[in-house]
Amino acid sequence: MKSAPVKKRDISYESAGKFEETRFEKIHNEIFNTASEASLLVAQEIAQLIVSKRSQNKICVLGLATGSSPVKVYEELVRMHREENLSFSNVVTFNLDEYYAMKKENHHSYHYFMHEHLFNHIDIKPENINIPDGTVPIDQLKDYCIAYENKIKNTGGLDFQLLGIGRTGHVGFNEPGSHINSGTRIITLDHITKVDASSDFNGIENVPKRAITMGVSTILKSKRIVLMAWGQNKADIIKRTTQGEISSEIPATFLQNHTNTTFVLDQFAASELTRFKTPWLVQDCNWTLELKCKAIVWLCIKTNRSILKLTDRDYNNNGMSDLLALEGSAYDLNINMFNVLQHTITGWPGGKPNTDDANRPERANPTKKRIILFSPHPDDDVISMGGTFSKLIKQGHDIHVVYQTSGNIAVTDEEALKYAEVGNDFAGTNNSKINFESVIEFLNNKSENQMDSLEVRKLKGLIRRRESHAAVRYIGLKESNIHFLDMPFYETGLIKKSPISIEDITIVKAIIEKIKPHQFFAAGDLADPHGTHEVCLNAIFAAMAALKPQPFLNDCWLWLYRGAWHEWEIHEIDMAVPLSPKEVMLKRHAILYHQSQKDRVMFQGNDSREFWVRAEERNKQTAKLYDDLGLAEYEAIEAFKRFDY
Repeated sequence: MKSAPVKKRDISYESAGKFEETRFEKIHNEIFNTASEASLLVAQEIAQLIVSKRSQNKICVLGLATGSSPVKVYEELVRMHREENLSFSNVVTFNLDEYYAMKKENHHSYHYFMHEHLFNHIDIKPENINIPDGTVPIDQLKDYCIAYENKIKNTGGLDFQLLGIGRTGHVGFNEPGSHINSGTRIITLDHITKVDASSDFNGIENVPKRAITMGVSTILKSKRIVLMAWGQNKADIIKRTTQGEISSEIPATFLQNHTNTTFVLDQFAASELTRFKTPWLVQDCNWTLELKCKAIVWLCIKTNRSILKLTDRDYNNNGMSDLLALEGSAYDLNINMFNVLQHTITGWPGGKPNTDDANRPERANPTKKRIILFSPHPDDDVISMGGTFSKLIKQGHDIHVVYQTSGNIAVTDEEALKYAEVGNDFAGTNNSKINFESVIEFLNNKSENQMDSLEVRKLKGLIRRRESHAAVRYIGLKESNIHFLDMPFYETGLIKKSPISIEDITIVKAIIEKIKPHQFFAAGDLADPHGTHEVCLNAIFAAMAALKPQPFLNDCWLWLYRGAWHEWEIHEIDMAVPLSPKEVMLKRHAILYHQSQKDRVMFQGNDSREFWVRAEERNKQTAKLYDDLGLAEYEAIEAFKRFDY
């Protein structure tokens, strides 16, 4: 499919201007709404460089990265090759790194990754592809690394280096402590790096301990460097890299010394930069209601005061004198913001019947609403909004929980084997829908890179399904209101998923059209490490767009919750639902019904806590923030943001 045209935008270093809003930033940053939009422009720059070099009858030497960040860049380069005749016949590539020890044919190898995403689909000459060899004997590795360095030098050096960044600030696998003069070498991986890779390897114990990497010095010799970062998980390290001091503890900070480097970021990765986090400290602001709320909450935390105790001096001393002048006095400003936040709190998430709803988050009518609770995985419903879920049932609404994927990939082989053995002992193979003997044999003999068989996937999906039934039955939902969509994009048998398809969107559209809801709840947590939440949300958006002519959508509101990885900030919250101690315990027990996800969380991201612990502590922290701001004190709060579509 041909990509949509992108408005031309220059991301080159020469286009960078020195503005007041970027005065804290020591590296040129370009910010985009989405990673897809940014990736297209990076691909265009690479393509233009290739074409320019060919016109000069020169080779183009590219330094390439792996991981999730460059995937869409490679997709666009492949599209340009197929549809626009972009040739790679004059391109020589050098990859940044490779796990050690790692065979080329291993699905986790970067050799496999690069061929899967790029090299198998373009006309590059095989002899022009250079990827560190993860099988070189250890006693030959030093000479091999020197030879890799010399080969880069002998080709004329890197014309363009594409980079991602790890949460430790590593580029390539140059972990904290790497020297600015370091060259290609073997290195021991940082614990955080291994934690981040653990989901790809089905557990941290399977992640290689070492890797071969280009050095910091090698990277800095590149003529042009573009570093890409997407998502909230990269926001903190991006701020520390671009606004902090140069230090070997954050190797990416060495890029501050490079004269032609651009960081290409989406809005989430850029969110901690001063110009976005606290823009009132760098420039005059257009004081929208949301920005006022953000600034005042920040001021309360900074001064350790509640909203109603903030003074004129607090505002003047912290960059908000223009806001104070606009509003007249701290007293008026404080009262207004206190009321705004107070009106987000409700114990009636479906609307309170027979009540003035002018200052309530949800409408009073209709008093009994049809509601869809979309859950990307079979446990996101109770993890993210188990307390609200329970309230909606108790308050008489017709709520339907819709699980968008089977979740089978998140069931460990050991867990599946346990269930298969129990099933085999209980039912035998004659009367069972699943041949448990074949499942047991498969799991006992499964090789490292082998895809699960259809029967194993069926069993793992069934485990998640029955856990979900048990959890929502405990909360009080009737079984007829439970729906599993088993969206096809997810059913690959691998961690890597297929792109969203028309079939996925059609399935979501059908369930919406069938129920005709007055309210949606959906996952807006885009920090999900494997992107399933984002795909599921995009499917909902696409389905709603297709259904827009339907009259029922005119009276339908969409509320976004966040899940196990990240919470809404106070200024983003449109509805805060308080939970009592009893409701907190009910939510905990509902989550614990998902036993296959307990103790060993396969896709935990950068948080080692179990999901029930994360959810409970996050909800209690939100309640504490409301309390610290001078509002009512609650045991816990679940938060939602209304999305206007």
